[in-house]
Amino acid sequence: MPTEPLSRVRIVAAAIDLIEREGADAVSMRRIAAELGVGVMSLYNHVPNKDALLNGVAETVLSQIEFTDDPDAHWTDRVRMQARAFRQIAHGHPRSTMLVVSRQLHSAAGLLPVERALATLRGAGFDGADAVRMLRMFIAFIVGSLLREVGVTPTFAPVQTRTIKADGVDPALFPTVSALAPLLDQCDHEAEFEFGVELLIKAMEVHSGRREGTR
Repeated sequence: MPTEPLSRVRIVAAAIDLIEREGADAVSMRRIAAELGVGVMSLYNHVPNKDALLNGVAETVLSQIEFTDDPDAHWTDRVRMQARAFRQIAHGHPRSTMLVVSRQLHSAAGLLPVERALATLRGAGFDGADAVRMLRMFIAFIVGSLLREVGVTPTFAPVQTRTIKADGVDPALFPTVSALAPLLDQCDHEAEFEFGVELLIKAMEVHSGRREGTR
């Protein structure tokens, strides 16, 4: 069976596969060339440098998000759908996810989630400044949630279900921590994410800057 010709798509796919196996720190042009069994210089015909390659990884992962936006839905439901759609990248590409949120993308794939989020917020009655602040607030929350899910080490360690190790705490010194130890010792990432999204939406609903009578 003939080898598929070298292309940007193949190079980016190899980078994603390497990141998911070993983390983003493992990526170099030389290593990707070795993964594909080609000379390193041949990569530069399709990808100019490592930075462009990492941007390609982020854009490819983002382009796989399945947006199910309903323009007729209430704005709060649209915000929920968009937040969940962005989070889904952590499930299929847990290590590449952190690369996505760490890069400034100006391509169509990178700007589409931003455009949809801002348009939803503007349509809900928020002015431009508040819409931008709320988008940043949601991004900060989602990034924090994903960091907890996929790990925060340079190679993005496996998911940890425990957020605080509270077993063995001296109840005399930390009575509240000790009493809540069973809850601190576990974490349902799905439930935690939904809880946070609902809190943020409730805060947005009562924000004084929102125009009344908008959906």
